[in-house]
Amino acid sequence: MNISPVRDIVIVGGGTAGWMTAAAFSKLLGDQYRIRLVESDEIATIGVGEATIPVIKNFNMALDINEDEFLRKTQGTFKLGIEFVDWYKLGESYIHGFGKIGQELGMAPCYQYWLKMHQAGEAPGLENYSINTMAPKYSKYMRSVPDMATSPLGDIANAFHFDAGLYAKFLRGLSEARGVVRTEGRILQTVLREADGFIESVVLASGEKITGDFFIDCSGTRALLIGDAMGRQYEDWSHWLPCDRAIAVPCESVKPLVPYTRSTAHSAGWQWRIPLQHRIGNGHVYSSRFMSQDEATSILLSNLDGKQLAEPRYIPFVPGRRRQTWHKNCVAIGLSSGFFEPIESTNIHLIQTAIGRLMSLFPNNGFQLADIDEYNKQTQFEYERIRDFIILHYKATQRDDSPFWNHCRNMEIPATLQHKIDLFASNGRVFREGTELFAEVSWVQVMIGQGIRPQSYNPLVDLRSKEEIRQYLGDIEAVIKKCVDVMPTHEEFIAAHCAATTPQPQ
Repeated sequence: MNISPVRDIVIVGGGTAGWMTAAAFSKLLGDQYRIRLVESDEIATIGVGEATIPVIKNFNMALDINEDEFLRKTQGTFKLGIEFVDWYKLGESYIHGFGKIGQELGMAPCYQYWLKMHQAGEAPGLENYSINTMAPKYSKYMRSVPDMATSPLGDIANAFHFDAGLYAKFLRGLSEARGVVRTEGRILQTVLREADGFIESVVLASGEKITGDFFIDCSGTRALLIGDAMGRQYEDWSHWLPCDRAIAVPCESVKPLVPYTRSTAHSAGWQWRIPLQHRIGNGHVYSSRFMSQDEATSILLSNLDGKQLAEPRYIPFVPGRRRQTWHKNCVAIGLSSGFFEPIESTNIHLIQTAIGRLMSLFPNNGFQLADIDEYNKQTQFEYERIRDFIILHYKATQRDDSPFWNHCRNMEIPATLQHKIDLFASNGRVFREGTELFAEVSWVQVMIGQGIRPQSYNPLVDLRSKEEIRQYLGDIEAVIKKCVDVMPTHEEFIAAHCAATTPQPQ
Protein backbone atom coordinates (compact mmCIF):
# COMPACT_ATOMS: atom_id res chain seq x y z
CA MET A 1 0.00 0.00 0.00
CA ASN A 2 1.31 3.43 -0.95
CA ILE A 3 1.07 5.61 2.18
CA SER A 4 3.32 8.41 0.97
CA PRO A 5 1.70 11.84 1.23
CA VAL A 6 -0.09 13.58 -1.60
CA ARG A 7 2.06 16.52 -2.59
CA ASP A 8 0.89 17.90 -5.93
CA ILE A 9 -2.75 19.02 -6.10
CA VAL A 10 -4.22 20.16 -9.40
CA ILE A 11 -7.50 22.09 -9.42
CA VAL A 12 -9.16 22.12 -12.84
CA GLY A 13 -11.40 25.15 -13.26
CA GLY A 14 -11.65 28.49 -11.53
CA GLY A 15 -14.85 30.34 -10.78
CA THR A 16 -16.41 30.17 -7.33
CA ALA A 17 -15.73 26.45 -6.81
CA GLY A 18 -12.14 26.49 -7.99
CA TRP A 19 -11.04 29.54 -6.06
CA MET A 20 -12.93 28.58 -2.89
CA THR A 21 -11.09 25.25 -3.03
CA ALA A 22 -7.74 26.88 -3.74
CA ALA A 23 -8.21 29.44 -0.97
CA ALA A 24 -9.17 26.80 1.58
CA PHE A 25 -6.40 24.38 0.62
CA SER A 26 -3.70 27.05 0.65
CA LYS A 27 -4.81 28.25 4.07
CA LEU A 28 -5.44 24.89 5.74
CA LEU A 29 -2.71 22.77 4.14
CA GLY A 30 0.08 25.32 4.43
CA ASP A 31 3.28 25.11 2.40
CA GLN A 32 3.63 21.31 2.58
CA TYR A 33 1.53 20.90 -0.56
CA ARG A 34 1.94 22.31 -4.05
CA ILE A 35 -1.37 23.64 -5.39
CA ARG A 36 -1.91 24.52 -9.03
CA LEU A 37 -5.14 25.84 -10.53
CA VAL A 38 -5.78 25.58 -14.26
CA GLU A 39 -8.45 27.76 -15.84
CA SER A 40 -9.18 29.23 -19.23
CA ASP A 41 -10.26 32.80 -19.85
CA GLU A 42 -12.06 31.47 -22.95
CA ILE A 43 -14.59 29.57 -20.81
CA ALA A 44 -17.22 31.58 -18.96
CA THR A 45 -18.33 30.54 -15.49
CA ILE A 46 -21.97 30.09 -14.49
CA GLY A 47 -21.82 32.61 -11.62
CA VAL A 48 -24.15 35.55 -12.20
CA GLY A 49 -24.53 36.89 -8.68
CA GLU A 50 -24.84 34.67 -5.69
CA ALA A 51 -27.00 34.31 -2.62
CA THR A 52 -25.75 32.22 0.28
CA ILE A 53 -26.81 30.73 3.61
CA PRO A 54 -25.33 31.64 7.02
CA VAL A 55 -22.69 28.89 7.25
CA ILE A 56 -20.58 30.72 4.66
CA LYS A 57 -19.53 32.92 7.58
CA ASN A 58 -17.68 29.90 8.99
CA PHE A 59 -15.81 29.46 5.71
CA ASN A 60 -14.74 33.09 5.61
CA MET A 61 -13.68 33.00 9.26
CA ALA A 62 -11.57 29.87 8.66
CA LEU A 63 -9.75 31.79 5.94
CA ASP A 64 -9.25 34.84 8.22
CA ILE A 65 -11.30 36.99 5.86
CA ASN A 66 -12.36 40.37 7.21
CA GLU A 67 -16.11 40.56 6.63
CA ASP A 68 -16.27 44.26 5.80
CA GLU A 69 -13.36 43.99 3.35
CA PHE A 70 -14.97 40.97 1.69
CA LEU A 71 -18.26 42.84 1.25
CA ARG A 72 -16.56 45.95 -0.13
CA LYS A 73 -14.56 43.90 -2.65
CA THR A 74 -17.58 41.87 -3.84
CA GLN A 75 -20.27 44.61 -3.81
CA GLY A 76 -21.90 42.46 -1.15
CA THR A 77 -25.06 42.94 0.89
CA PHE A 78 -26.63 41.09 3.80
CA LYS A 79 -29.31 38.43 3.62
CA LEU A 80 -31.73 37.52 6.42
CA GLY A 81 -33.81 35.04 4.43
CA ILE A 82 -35.78 34.43 1.26
CA GLU A 83 -39.19 35.83 0.38
CA PHE A 84 -41.39 33.43 -1.62
CA VAL A 85 -44.09 35.18 -3.65
CA ASP A 86 -46.98 33.34 -5.36
CA TRP A 87 -45.66 29.85 -4.56
CA TYR A 88 -48.55 28.56 -2.48
CA LYS A 89 -51.24 30.69 -4.12
CA LEU A 90 -51.27 33.70 -6.39
CA GLY A 91 -51.20 36.83 -4.24
CA GLU A 92 -49.71 35.16 -1.16
CA SER A 93 -46.14 35.32 0.14
CA TYR A 94 -44.02 34.27 3.08
CA ILE A 95 -40.40 34.59 4.24
CA HIS A 96 -38.13 31.67 5.02
CA GLY A 97 -35.93 33.42 7.55
CA PHE A 98 -32.66 32.24 9.03
CA GLY A 99 -32.24 31.84 12.77
CA LYS A 100 -34.67 31.17 15.59
CA ILE A 101 -38.42 31.38 15.94
CA GLY A 102 -39.20 32.80 19.36
CA GLN A 103 -37.92 31.34 22.62
CA GLU A 104 -38.59 27.80 23.78
CA LEU A 105 -41.02 27.32 26.63
CA GLY A 106 -40.91 24.12 28.61
CA MET A 107 -40.67 20.99 26.49
CA ALA A 108 -42.00 22.40 23.21
CA PRO A 109 -40.58 24.86 20.67
CA CYS A 110 -42.23 28.23 20.15
CA TYR A 111 -43.91 27.31 16.89
CA GLN A 112 -45.89 24.54 18.62
CA TYR A 113 -47.53 27.09 20.96
CA TRP A 114 -48.13 29.27 17.93
CA LEU A 115 -49.85 26.37 16.16
CA LYS A 116 -52.36 26.00 18.97
CA MET A 117 -53.20 29.70 19.10
CA HIS A 118 -53.19 30.17 15.33
CA GLN A 119 -55.57 27.25 14.87
CA ALA A 120 -57.84 28.95 17.40
CA GLY A 121 -57.62 32.22 15.43
CA GLU A 122 -55.76 33.96 18.28
CA ALA A 123 -52.27 34.47 16.81
CA PRO A 124 -51.02 36.36 13.73
CA GLY A 125 -48.67 34.87 11.13
CA LEU A 126 -45.59 32.91 12.17
CA GLU A 127 -43.30 35.63 10.76
CA ASN A 128 -44.15 37.85 13.74
CA TYR A 129 -42.07 35.67 16.08
CA SER A 130 -38.64 35.88 14.43
CA ILE A 131 -36.44 38.93 14.00
CA ASN A 132 -35.12 37.43 10.76
CA THR A 133 -38.59 37.56 9.20
CA MET A 134 -39.73 40.88 10.68
CA ALA A 135 -36.62 43.00 9.96
CA PRO A 136 -36.85 42.34 6.18
CA LYS A 137 -40.37 43.80 6.09
CA TYR A 138 -38.87 47.17 7.01
CA SER A 139 -35.54 46.75 5.16
CA LYS A 140 -33.73 46.75 8.51
CA TYR A 141 -30.41 45.11 9.29
CA MET A 142 -27.66 45.00 11.88
CA ARG A 143 -25.13 42.40 12.95
CA SER A 144 -26.02 40.15 15.85
CA VAL A 145 -24.80 41.54 19.18
CA PRO A 146 -23.06 38.75 21.14
CA ASP A 147 -23.42 40.60 24.45
CA MET A 148 -27.22 40.56 24.07
CA ALA A 149 -27.70 36.78 24.19
CA THR A 150 -31.15 37.03 25.78
CA SER A 151 -32.40 39.55 23.20
CA PRO A 152 -33.52 38.95 19.61
CA LEU A 153 -30.71 41.36 18.69
CA GLY A 154 -28.32 38.64 19.81
CA ASP A 155 -30.03 36.07 17.55
CA ILE A 156 -29.79 37.75 14.13
CA ALA A 157 -28.58 35.16 11.61
CA ASN A 158 -27.34 36.41 8.29
CA ALA A 159 -25.81 35.27 5.03
CA PHE A 160 -24.68 37.40 2.08
CA HIS A 161 -25.41 38.36 -1.49
CA PHE A 162 -22.35 39.08 -3.62
CA ASP A 163 -21.05 39.25 -7.17
CA ALA A 164 -19.73 35.76 -7.92
CA GLY A 165 -17.07 36.98 -10.33
CA LEU A 166 -15.75 39.47 -7.78
CA TYR A 167 -15.77 36.81 -5.05
CA ALA A 168 -13.67 34.49 -7.23
CA LYS A 169 -11.28 37.39 -7.94
CA PHE A 170 -11.05 38.17 -4.22
CA LEU A 171 -10.29 34.54 -3.35
CA ARG A 172 -7.78 34.31 -6.18
CA GLY A 173 -5.82 37.14 -4.60
CA LEU A 174 -5.77 35.35 -1.24
CA SER A 175 -4.81 32.05 -2.86
CA GLU A 176 -1.96 33.37 -4.94
CA ALA A 177 -0.59 35.25 -1.95
CA ARG A 178 -0.44 31.89 -0.15
CA GLY A 179 1.40 30.14 -2.96
CA VAL A 180 -1.25 28.81 -5.34
CA VAL A 181 0.04 28.84 -8.91
CA ARG A 182 -2.51 29.73 -11.59
CA THR A 183 -2.05 28.42 -15.12
CA GLU A 184 -4.04 29.90 -17.95
CA GLY A 185 -5.03 27.35 -20.55
CA ARG A 186 -7.73 25.21 -22.06
CA ILE A 187 -7.55 21.48 -21.33
CA LEU A 188 -7.66 19.28 -24.42
CA GLN A 189 -6.95 15.87 -22.89
CA THR A 190 -6.98 14.02 -19.58
CA VAL A 191 -4.38 11.24 -19.44
CA LEU A 192 -5.23 8.18 -17.32
CA ARG A 193 -2.65 5.67 -16.10
CA GLU A 194 -3.02 2.39 -17.95
CA ALA A 195 -2.35 0.32 -14.83
CA ASP A 196 -5.17 1.58 -12.60
CA GLY A 197 -7.17 4.31 -14.37
CA PHE A 198 -5.95 7.08 -12.08
CA ILE A 199 -5.45 10.53 -13.58
CA GLU A 200 -1.83 11.06 -14.48
CA SER A 201 -1.98 14.49 -16.11
CA VAL A 202 -3.99 17.00 -18.08
CA VAL A 203 -2.75 18.35 -21.40
CA LEU A 204 -3.36 21.98 -22.39
CA ALA A 205 -3.99 23.42 -25.84
CA SER A 206 -0.48 24.89 -25.63
CA GLY A 207 0.92 21.36 -25.39
CA GLU A 208 1.92 21.71 -21.74
CA LYS A 209 1.34 18.59 -19.65
CA ILE A 210 0.43 19.16 -16.00
CA THR A 211 0.95 16.17 -13.70
CA GLY A 212 -0.36 15.73 -10.17
CA ASP A 213 -1.11 13.31 -7.36
CA PHE A 214 -4.63 14.53 -6.64
CA PHE A 215 -7.03 16.24 -9.05
CA ILE A 216 -10.01 18.41 -8.07
CA ASP A 217 -12.63 18.81 -10.80
CA CYS A 218 -14.10 22.32 -10.59
CA SER A 219 -14.87 22.48 -14.31
CA GLY A 220 -18.57 23.12 -13.76
CA THR A 221 -21.28 21.29 -15.62
CA ARG A 222 -18.74 20.17 -18.26
CA ALA A 223 -17.22 17.81 -15.63
CA LEU A 224 -14.05 17.34 -17.70
CA LEU A 225 -12.41 14.94 -15.26
CA ILE A 226 -15.08 13.15 -13.22
CA GLY A 227 -17.48 12.83 -16.15
CA ASP A 228 -15.70 12.97 -19.51
CA ALA A 229 -12.47 11.25 -18.49
CA MET A 230 -13.57 8.95 -15.66
CA GLY A 231 -17.10 8.18 -16.78
CA ARG A 232 -18.88 8.68 -13.46
CA GLN A 233 -22.59 8.72 -14.19
CA TYR A 234 -24.96 11.58 -13.48
CA GLU A 235 -28.30 10.93 -11.77
CA ASP A 236 -31.04 13.03 -13.36
CA TRP A 237 -33.69 14.33 -10.94
CA SER A 238 -35.80 16.25 -13.46
CA HIS A 239 -38.79 13.96 -12.79
CA TRP A 240 -38.96 15.66 -9.36
CA LEU A 241 -37.43 19.02 -10.27
CA PRO A 242 -38.86 19.93 -13.69
CA CYS A 243 -37.04 23.25 -14.21
CA ASP A 244 -34.07 22.83 -16.58
CA ARG A 245 -33.27 26.31 -17.89
CA ALA A 246 -32.23 29.65 -16.43
CA ILE A 247 -31.98 33.12 -17.92
CA ALA A 248 -29.95 35.74 -16.05
CA VAL A 249 -29.77 39.50 -16.48
CA PRO A 250 -28.68 42.38 -14.21
CA CYS A 251 -30.59 45.61 -13.77
CA GLU A 252 -30.03 48.94 -12.05
CA SER A 253 -30.53 49.15 -8.29
CA VAL A 254 -33.67 50.61 -6.79
CA LYS A 255 -34.56 51.60 -3.24
CA PRO A 256 -35.06 50.30 -0.66
CA LEU A 257 -32.00 48.03 -0.52
CA VAL A 258 -33.67 44.98 0.98
CA PRO A 259 -31.77 42.39 3.09
CA TYR A 260 -33.28 39.29 1.50
CA THR A 261 -33.52 37.32 -1.72
CA ARG A 262 -36.88 37.29 -3.47
CA SER A 263 -38.25 34.29 -5.35
CA THR A 264 -41.40 34.97 -7.36
CA ALA A 265 -43.23 32.03 -8.90
CA HIS A 266 -44.41 32.39 -12.51
CA SER A 267 -46.48 30.08 -14.69
CA ALA A 268 -43.68 27.57 -15.41
CA GLY A 269 -40.96 28.36 -12.89
CA TRP A 270 -39.77 31.28 -10.81
CA GLN A 271 -37.73 34.49 -10.85
CA TRP A 272 -34.88 35.38 -8.51
CA ARG A 273 -33.98 38.86 -7.33
CA ILE A 274 -30.62 39.35 -5.58
CA PRO A 275 -29.83 42.93 -4.48
CA LEU A 276 -26.14 43.91 -4.56
CA GLN A 277 -24.61 47.28 -3.82
CA HIS A 278 -24.10 48.21 -7.49
CA ARG A 279 -26.95 46.36 -9.21
CA ILE A 280 -29.71 43.78 -8.85
CA GLY A 281 -29.13 40.24 -10.12
CA ASN A 282 -32.22 38.74 -11.75
CA GLY A 283 -32.99 35.41 -13.32
CA HIS A 284 -35.86 33.24 -14.50
CA VAL A 285 -35.65 29.51 -13.78
CA TYR A 286 -38.18 27.61 -15.87
CA SER A 287 -39.12 24.28 -17.42
CA SER A 288 -38.54 23.98 -21.17
CA ARG A 289 -41.29 21.32 -21.24
CA PHE A 290 -43.86 23.94 -20.32
CA MET A 291 -42.45 27.24 -21.66
CA SER A 292 -40.43 28.46 -24.63
CA GLN A 293 -37.22 30.45 -24.24
CA ASP A 294 -38.80 33.51 -25.86
CA GLU A 295 -41.72 33.51 -23.45
CA ALA A 296 -39.44 32.96 -20.45
CA THR A 297 -37.23 35.85 -21.57
CA SER A 298 -40.21 38.13 -22.02
CA ILE A 299 -41.51 37.35 -18.53
CA LEU A 300 -38.12 38.07 -16.98
CA LEU A 301 -37.50 41.35 -18.80
CA SER A 302 -41.01 42.63 -18.07
CA ASN A 303 -40.52 42.04 -14.34
CA LEU A 304 -37.26 43.93 -13.71
CA ASP A 305 -37.29 46.68 -11.08
CA GLY A 306 -34.70 48.84 -12.85
CA LYS A 307 -33.08 49.48 -16.23
CA GLN A 308 -31.67 46.37 -17.92
CA LEU A 309 -27.84 46.48 -17.85
CA ALA A 310 -26.79 43.60 -20.12
CA GLU A 311 -28.06 41.07 -22.61
CA PRO A 312 -29.67 37.96 -21.08
CA ARG A 313 -27.48 34.91 -20.47
CA TYR A 314 -28.99 31.49 -21.16
CA ILE A 315 -28.03 28.58 -18.92
CA PRO A 316 -29.29 25.04 -19.55
CA PHE A 317 -28.92 22.56 -16.68
CA VAL A 318 -29.93 19.12 -15.50
CA PRO A 319 -30.96 18.93 -11.83
CA GLY A 320 -29.30 16.02 -10.09
CA ARG A 321 -25.98 14.72 -8.80
CA ARG A 322 -22.94 12.72 -9.78
CA ARG A 323 -23.36 9.22 -8.37
CA GLN A 324 -19.71 9.19 -7.29
CA THR A 325 -18.13 12.55 -6.62
CA TRP A 326 -14.83 11.00 -5.52
CA HIS A 327 -13.35 8.33 -7.83
CA LYS A 328 -9.74 7.13 -7.57
CA ASN A 329 -7.59 10.30 -7.35
CA CYS A 330 -10.27 12.75 -8.50
CA VAL A 331 -12.90 14.65 -6.48
CA ALA A 332 -15.62 16.75 -8.10
CA ILE A 333 -16.44 20.00 -6.29
CA GLY A 334 -19.10 22.46 -7.40
CA LEU A 335 -21.35 21.98 -10.41
CA SER A 336 -19.28 19.04 -11.68
CA SER A 337 -20.67 17.11 -8.69
CA GLY A 338 -24.30 18.15 -9.10
CA PHE A 339 -26.69 21.01 -9.70
CA PHE A 340 -29.58 22.49 -7.75
CA GLU A 341 -31.50 25.47 -8.97
CA PRO A 342 -30.65 28.38 -6.64
CA ILE A 343 -34.04 28.51 -4.92
CA GLU A 344 -32.57 27.93 -1.44
CA SER A 345 -29.01 29.14 -2.18
CA THR A 346 -27.36 25.76 -1.68
CA ASN A 347 -24.76 25.57 -4.44
CA ILE A 348 -22.02 27.55 -2.68
CA HIS A 349 -22.82 25.69 0.52
CA LEU A 350 -22.21 22.40 -1.29
CA ILE A 351 -18.78 23.66 -2.36
CA GLN A 352 -18.04 24.55 1.25
CA THR A 353 -19.16 21.20 2.68
CA ALA A 354 -17.31 19.27 -0.02
CA ILE A 355 -14.10 21.07 0.98
CA GLY A 356 -14.74 20.41 4.68
CA ARG A 357 -15.56 16.74 4.05
CA LEU A 358 -12.41 16.39 1.99
CA MET A 359 -10.34 17.89 4.79
CA SER A 360 -11.78 15.28 7.18
CA LEU A 361 -11.00 12.43 4.76
CA PHE A 362 -7.88 13.85 3.12
CA PRO A 363 -6.02 11.07 1.32
CA ASN A 364 -2.48 9.83 1.07
CA ASN A 365 -1.23 8.38 -2.18
CA GLY A 366 -2.88 5.08 -1.32
CA PHE A 367 -6.32 6.59 -1.85
CA GLN A 368 -7.98 4.00 0.41
CA LEU A 369 -11.40 2.87 -0.77
CA ALA A 370 -12.95 3.10 2.73
CA ASP A 371 -12.28 6.86 2.81
CA ILE A 372 -13.61 7.35 -0.71
CA ASP A 373 -16.76 5.33 0.03
CA GLU A 374 -17.44 7.34 3.20
CA TYR A 375 -17.03 10.61 1.32
CA ASN A 376 -19.45 9.49 -1.38
CA LYS A 377 -21.95 8.17 1.18
CA GLN A 378 -22.03 11.46 3.07
CA THR A 379 -22.29 13.44 -0.15
CA GLN A 380 -25.22 11.34 -1.34
CA PHE A 381 -27.09 11.86 1.93
CA GLU A 382 -26.50 15.62 1.82
CA TYR A 383 -27.69 15.96 -1.77
CA GLU A 384 -30.80 13.82 -1.27
CA ARG A 385 -31.96 15.76 1.79
CA ILE A 386 -31.46 19.10 0.04
CA ARG A 387 -33.30 17.65 -2.96
CA ASP A 388 -36.30 16.83 -0.77
CA PHE A 389 -36.42 20.33 0.67
CA ILE A 390 -36.41 21.90 -2.79
CA ILE A 391 -39.06 19.51 -4.12
CA LEU A 392 -41.30 20.56 -1.20
CA HIS A 393 -41.58 24.07 -2.66
CA TYR A 394 -43.07 22.68 -5.88
CA LYS A 395 -45.19 19.89 -4.46
CA ALA A 396 -46.93 21.80 -1.67
CA THR A 397 -48.96 24.27 -3.70
CA GLN A 398 -52.57 25.02 -4.47
CA ARG A 399 -51.78 26.71 -7.77
CA ASP A 400 -53.80 25.23 -10.62
CA ASP A 401 -53.46 28.09 -13.10
CA SER A 402 -51.00 26.38 -15.47
CA PRO A 403 -50.03 22.89 -16.71
CA PHE A 404 -46.67 23.28 -14.92
CA TRP A 405 -48.19 23.74 -11.48
CA ASN A 406 -50.74 20.99 -12.07
CA HIS A 407 -47.84 18.69 -12.89
CA CYS A 408 -45.91 19.70 -9.75
CA ARG A 409 -48.91 19.39 -7.45
CA ASN A 410 -49.69 15.88 -8.68
CA MET A 411 -46.21 14.42 -9.17
CA GLU A 412 -44.81 11.52 -7.17
CA ILE A 413 -42.21 12.52 -4.58
CA PRO A 414 -39.44 10.64 -2.71
CA ALA A 415 -40.61 8.57 0.27
CA THR A 416 -38.25 10.52 2.55
CA LEU A 417 -40.05 13.76 1.72
CA GLN A 418 -43.51 12.20 1.99
CA HIS A 419 -42.63 11.02 5.50
CA LYS A 420 -41.63 14.53 6.54
CA ILE A 421 -44.85 16.00 5.15
CA ASP A 422 -47.01 13.34 6.82
CA LEU A 423 -45.31 13.80 10.18
CA PHE A 424 -45.77 17.56 10.08
CA ALA A 425 -49.36 17.31 8.82
CA SER A 426 -50.37 15.26 11.86
CA ASN A 427 -49.12 17.20 14.88
CA GLY A 428 -46.67 19.71 13.44
CA ARG A 429 -43.56 17.70 14.21
CA VAL A 430 -40.26 17.94 12.33
CA PHE A 431 -37.11 15.99 13.10
CA ARG A 432 -33.72 16.75 11.63
CA GLU A 433 -32.04 13.56 10.51
CA GLY A 434 -28.30 13.27 11.07
CA THR A 435 -26.29 15.96 9.34
CA GLU A 436 -28.97 17.12 6.90
CA LEU A 437 -28.62 20.80 6.06
CA PHE A 438 -31.99 22.34 6.80
CA ALA A 439 -33.03 22.57 10.43
CA GLU A 440 -36.52 22.14 11.88
CA VAL A 441 -37.34 25.86 11.70
CA SER A 442 -36.61 25.91 7.95
CA TRP A 443 -38.96 23.00 7.28
CA VAL A 444 -41.63 24.56 9.50
CA GLN A 445 -41.53 27.93 7.76
CA VAL A 446 -41.69 26.47 4.26
CA MET A 447 -44.41 23.91 5.08
CA ILE A 448 -46.56 26.55 6.77
CA GLY A 449 -45.81 29.04 3.98
CA GLN A 450 -46.72 26.47 1.31
CA GLY A 451 -50.05 25.69 2.95
CA ILE A 452 -49.44 22.49 4.91
CA ARG A 453 -51.62 22.89 7.99
CA PRO A 454 -51.16 20.33 10.80
CA GLN A 455 -54.29 18.67 12.13
CA SER A 456 -53.18 19.39 15.67
CA TYR A 457 -50.09 20.24 17.74
CA ASN A 458 -47.82 18.72 20.36
CA PRO A 459 -50.18 17.85 23.25
CA LEU A 460 -47.52 18.95 25.78
CA VAL A 461 -48.44 22.50 24.80
CA ASP A 462 -51.66 21.97 26.79
CA LEU A 463 -49.62 21.80 29.99
CA ARG A 464 -49.74 25.61 29.81
CA SER A 465 -52.94 27.58 30.14
CA LYS A 466 -54.21 29.49 27.15
CA GLU A 467 -53.69 32.74 29.00
CA GLU A 468 -50.06 31.86 29.74
CA ILE A 469 -49.46 30.99 26.08
CA ARG A 470 -51.18 34.17 24.95
CA GLN A 471 -48.92 36.23 27.21
CA TYR A 472 -45.81 34.29 26.11
CA LEU A 473 -46.45 34.81 22.41
CA GLY A 474 -47.47 38.42 22.92
CA ASP A 475 -44.23 39.18 24.76
CA ILE A 476 -42.14 37.66 21.94
CA GLU A 477 -44.02 39.64 19.33
CA ALA A 478 -43.66 42.91 21.25
CA VAL A 479 -39.95 42.48 21.97
CA ILE A 480 -39.17 41.69 18.33
CA LYS A 481 -41.09 44.76 17.20
CA LYS A 482 -39.10 46.97 19.58
CA CYS A 483 -35.83 45.47 18.38
CA VAL A 484 -36.70 46.02 14.72
CA ASP A 485 -37.66 49.63 15.50
CA VAL A 486 -34.14 50.42 16.78
CA MET A 487 -32.29 48.71 13.94
CA PRO A 488 -30.78 50.84 11.15
CA THR A 489 -31.88 50.28 7.59
CA HIS A 490 -29.90 47.83 5.52
CA GLU A 491 -28.62 50.69 3.36
CA GLU A 492 -27.55 52.72 6.40
CA PHE A 493 -25.67 49.78 7.89
CA ILE A 494 -23.76 49.11 4.67
CA ALA A 495 -22.90 52.80 4.26
CA ALA A 496 -21.48 52.85 7.78
CA HIS A 497 -19.50 49.60 7.65
CA CYS A 498 -18.82 48.06 4.25
CA ALA A 499 -19.75 50.27 1.31
CA ALA A 500 -17.80 49.48 -1.85
CA THR A 501 -15.21 52.20 -2.38
CA THR A 502 -15.00 52.01 -6.17
CA PRO A 503 -17.91 51.34 -8.50
CA GLN A 504 -17.58 48.15 -10.50
CA PRO A 505 -18.35 47.96 -14.21
CA GLN A 506 -21.94 46.91 -14.79
